Amino acid sequence: MKKKIHPEYHDDAKISCACGNVIETGSAVKEMKVDICSACHPFYTGKKKSLDTTGRVDRFKKLAEKAEAKKVVKKTTRISKNKK
Repeated sequence: MKKKIHPEYHDDAKISCACGNVIETGSAVKEMKVDICSACHPFYTGKKKSLDTTGRVDRFKKLAEKAEAKKVVKKTTRISKNKK
């Protein structure tokens, strides 16, 4: 095996979250900063946060309704053409 090719392992590595939670673990990186951890992630906490600041959900619903309306119009015009 080759010598000196593996990274240095730190037993006292710290992971800092934006919420303030600090996790001590072993890693090749001494310090890490993360945005979301198990203490603040909605899946683990059971608290669902909806951050729809730009209205994307409402926009999607409007587009879906518009597409459904077009399908109905096409279907009715096809039926009325077949009756003639």
